[in-house]
Amino acid sequence: MNDLRPTAPAPREDRIHESARDVTFVIPNWNGRKLLEVVLPSVLAQTLPGFEVHVVDDASNDDSQEYVEGQWPRVRFLAHRENVGITRNFNRGIMSVTTPYVALLNNDVELAPDWLRELRDALEAHPEAVAADCKMLEYDRRERLDGAGDLLTWAMLPGRRGNGELDRGQYDEPETVFSVSGGGALFRRGAFDDVGLFDDDLFAYYEDIDWGFRAQLLGHTALYVPAAVAYHMGSATTNAKPGRWSHLRPRNQIYVAVKNLPGRLWLRFLPRILVAELYWLVADARAGRGREHLEGWRQALFMVPLALRKRRWIQANRRVSLDALVAAMTPAPGVWRGLWVRLWRRG
Repeated sequence: MNDLRPTAPAPREDRIHESARDVTFVIPNWNGRKLLEVVLPSVLAQTLPGFEVHVVDDASNDDSQEYVEGQWPRVRFLAHRENVGITRNFNRGIMSVTTPYVALLNNDVELAPDWLRELRDALEAHPEAVAADCKMLEYDRRERLDGAGDLLTWAMLPGRRGNGELDRGQYDEPETVFSVSGGGALFRRGAFDDVGLFDDDLFAYYEDIDWGFRAQLLGHTALYVPAAVAYHMGSATTNAKPGRWSHLRPRNQIYVAVKNLPGRLWLRFLPRILVAELYWLVADARAGRGREHLEGWRQALFMVPLALRKRRWIQANRRVSLDALVAAMTPAPGVWRGLWVRLWRRG
């Protein structure tokens, strides 16, 4: 990845009186009343003032609306009667924004006070970038990394850089990454006009790596900014019913690959993709999720025609060379060792 230090933002004291009137926070919510008690105070305590906050509710049946409207009158609560899923709810929030920047947050994160300042400064200093990701640590074990930007391997396996590692400073340099996490990143609002919204046919999972893949194909850059820090509780909303959506991961992986991977790279990467799929199936079977994995494959098969229709436009409008795309992805020879380790640990 590229080192961004030569064009670092100006010293902090030169920007102390800036405001963030050009930023809107979008926080999707579904029955997340307790989570909002953590995320909202950290958002409203940001050192860069003046931003808007939208909580985009996906037909909750708890008291989220009463809490927000009663405790945080500055926050705009966008209530919806129909539950449409995580990805469509993200898109609802993005479409509600008129400011040049949109900060997308899951409702299960807590932000450090300078989170917005650091990300906005990075995007101001790098106009070629369309989004910026933060260093995300685990909420309950703050010495461990949740992620330092997203990667995509040649086996079409996405991942969070550093996930689960002790934070020893190994990700303390700003650099470009393949994609940013939709759970805690700052985007240019205009990027969604060029790249498009998140693909709501994904429902949940992979929507951010899919968006990042499409952005890469159009020649856009994503940043990782370690000075911006957040703490993640870890899928606190989607884990409310464990295993409920486990079939979506293999389904969405295949769907994203069919849509976005250029044809010549299919020839190059297919052996890796097949081996990774086999390992993943065995790992899920050992964890008692074999049927769900096979159901994901079945659904992916029926989604192939839809993916191919979208693929025509995506590939026809590709602006980046195949060499540049391959360089942005992660060869990760260690991914094979990692797959075996995960396989046996799940058993």
